[in-house]
Amino acid sequence: MHLQVFPLQCGKVAIVTGGSGGIGYHTAKQMARLDMHVIIAGNCENEGQEAVRKIKEETLNEKVNRGKETGQFASNYLGARGKRGTEARHQILLLEVEFIHCDLASMKSIQQFVQQFGVKNCPLHVLVNNAGVMLVPERKTEDGFEEHFGVNYLGHFLLTNLLLDMLKQSGTHSLNARVISVSSAVHYVGELHLNDLQSRYSYSPHGAYAQSKLALVLFTYRLQHLLTAEGSFVTANVVDPGVVDTDLYRHVFWAVRMVKRITSWLFFKTAEEGASTSIYAAVSPELEGVGGTYLYNEQRTKSVDVSYDEELQRKLWTESCKMVGISDISRCL
Repeated sequence: MHLQVFPLQCGKVAIVTGGSGGIGYHTAKQMARLDMHVIIAGNCENEGQEAVRKIKEETLNEKVNRGKETGQFASNYLGARGKRGTEARHQILLLEVEFIHCDLASMKSIQQFVQQFGVKNCPLHVLVNNAGVMLVPERKTEDGFEEHFGVNYLGHFLLTNLLLDMLKQSGTHSLNARVISVSSAVHYVGELHLNDLQSRYSYSPHGAYAQSKLALVLFTYRLQHLLTAEGSFVTANVVDPGVVDTDLYRHVFWAVRMVKRITSWLFFKTAEEGASTSIYAAVSPELEGVGGTYLYNEQRTKSVDVSYDEELQRKLWTESCKMVGISDISRCL
């Protein structure tokens, strides 16, 4: 697989939800390779810490070799004097990748995550709303939301809004901060039921999943509209990773899982390939200052027609604010 070569992102800070595995893990790892300080947000401490360990280990030699080639090796290691080998190298990487607990199924957990991140008093240049669930049985989040809608969409809606001031403070005219939300081609068949966003009257795992992914597209376009109206140096884009071989398929019928296992090499992207468009959206110079786009295979693509309905975008935004209990900033614009 050919990966684009992007410029180093020294000094930039990124948050990746669901960065412990799958597409999110490879998104976080590639950002770390580009010298970003990466915060993995996830709901499992053990998996998160293991992802941090693996990313550091896998990028360690690359960074050391690059430091030698650019003449920065000696100065970088001055503070690690007295240490040897891997111990000294890890000292340099200590703060570049870390894990902070964040359960998107809990508004309280999301608020605690934002508080913990805020204590660091560091900028935020990139937010990747990557985490999600797919085709789960009918069940509710801690706050009583249908799980697909609550985790895939509402959790990220709240997280983004709570981090928005930090993103605005970090973006500049020449280097905008970026919000990237991971949707899916299934949004093309999704329907948004404003009178039944929780799928209370008729639950279908496929329908609920598709609705959550359509909601992310509508949210992204509305967010970009508001950011532009404010004159903020923040952009918002939505990405479609394609059909990717990840653990999200664990809830599908066993026969489907068997077919997937047999044919995945032919029809499915790897998680690393699936992460490529998220990475492109997060760091590509081609997208500097560009927002409100739907990206597939690192190309701008048209999303489903209904996603461009500005009245539907507005209504979803307003209803979402009510559901998560935050003020609707759009009323001030």
